[in-house]
Amino acid sequence: MNRLKEAGFASLLVGGCVRDLLLGREPKDFDVVTDAHPEEIRKLFRNARLIGRRFRLAHVRFGREIIEVATFRANPQTNDKRQPRQRTGRKNEADANIFGTQEEDALRRDFTVNALYYDIRNFQVTDYVGGVADLKQGILRIIGEPESRYREDPVRMLRAVRFAAKLGFKIEKKTAAPIHELAPLLANVPAARMFEEVLKLFHGGCALETYELLRHYGLFRYLFPLTEESLETEESGFPITLVPRALANTDARLAEGKPVTPAFLFAVMLWEPVRRETRGLVARGVNNQVALARATERVLREQLNHISIPKRFSIPMREIWFLQSRFERRAGQQAFRLLHHPRFRAAYDFLLLRAETGEAEKALSDWWTRFQEVSEAERKAMVRALAPPAGKKRRRRRARRG
Repeated sequence: MNRLKEAGFASLLVGGCVRDLLLGREPKDFDVVTDAHPEEIRKLFRNARLIGRRFRLAHVRFGREIIEVATFRANPQTNDKRQPRQRTGRKNEADANIFGTQEEDALRRDFTVNALYYDIRNFQVTDYVGGVADLKQGILRIIGEPESRYREDPVRMLRAVRFAAKLGFKIEKKTAAPIHELAPLLANVPAARMFEEVLKLFHGGCALETYELLRHYGLFRYLFPLTEESLETEESGFPITLVPRALANTDARLAEGKPVTPAFLFAVMLWEPVRRETRGLVARGVNNQVALARATERVLREQLNHISIPKRFSIPMREIWFLQSRFERRAGQQAFRLLHHPRFRAAYDFLLLRAETGEAEKALSDWWTRFQEVSEAERKAMVRALAPPAGKKRRRRRARRG
């Protein structure tokens, strides 16, 4: 920032980092904005790399840290005749970039609390949209007319929910009003982009609150339609609680600094529709394992229309599901082989969740918990204890002739 200032350019922090600092929180990262154009930024920083086609940005690397440096932009929707200034001598510095003033840059941002600037030239926060007042009141307000802003980019509805959950803010009445009606617009968002948004929603440390707000505003069904359908039913007179329990556990792990994986998240989100489909196939006489495989394919095929799941996550997700039946098979060497499976820990955590909701036997999850804690000799004793008493072995059926 000092280098930009010394070169005669504007040099400001912007967005979430300013918001979090004003709230007394530690920012996750820092974004810098300036009136220098991307090529000018690259000349100032030899370790800068320009990225993006539609909007060119500079990534300036400092050790392991990457600082994103953007040029003030105007909203092309309201100022589509403006052309980039030609200070670098290039005919088309960036065809889609429409550079603007700091105020124009503020007005094109999504929410008032994300449009605050901290200027190192005078050490002041600049606020064009009332973001400081909204921070003090705990209100999340969209900049501009809500319906048109959501139509420009439907993902803003997801961002509204994410920030409200993260900050503990209330979504302002006019900002919230069109969400139910415009939620179907999420069906037009590319599935690959939705994958990234889902990770932001559920791996930000407030997954449970986010999930509740998504369902409240009718957005969740456009992310996981089969899951929403399953959650609307009850099982044996009780609501299905696997998803909220899993999301609460995810928040707890993140708070403790433990890792989380998208594979487990999607395994949780899609388990109920898979289980429901499996039960239907078994009722029609299909073998359990075959039914699970068919149900998995059907549910994934439908889900990929809404959110793309890379194979590096979908494959371990499937393994988590298919290992569930193996927890019940513990005789001989089966328990020892399962214990050394590379996906054992994730599958075991999934078993614990199922036991918490009453879907799996609590005694089974307790057995596997103890099996991991004891010595090798005690493990062998635990397996031997599962064998039927001597003299009561099951007799093999003779194969029928003919």
